[in-house]
Amino acid sequence: MGHVDKRSITLSPELAASVDDAVAAGEYASASEVIRDALRQWKERRDLFGYSIEELRALIQEGIDSGPGIDGPSFMNDLISKHERTAGGDKS
Repeated sequence: MGHVDKRSITLSPELAASVDDAVAAGEYASASEVIRDALRQWKERRDLFGYSIEELRALIQEGIDSGPGIDGPSFMNDLISKHERTAGGDKS
């Protein structure tokens, strides 16, 4: 494994129990292995789906610039009504 940087972490009782359960079930050889796997998955998810602060700011500004939002339920009701009229032959 090469150089190992030891860390001390604190887990909630629920997380600690989950780690212990995974080791007891034979899914992992040790608690350290569970934590390393969790951190690898976190890093992968962060690398694939993470946004920088600048990207988040740009996305927020894009939303602001797009204009006011539309009420979802009202929009869907209008869309359904239009579809029903169109399906019935009334193109208004």
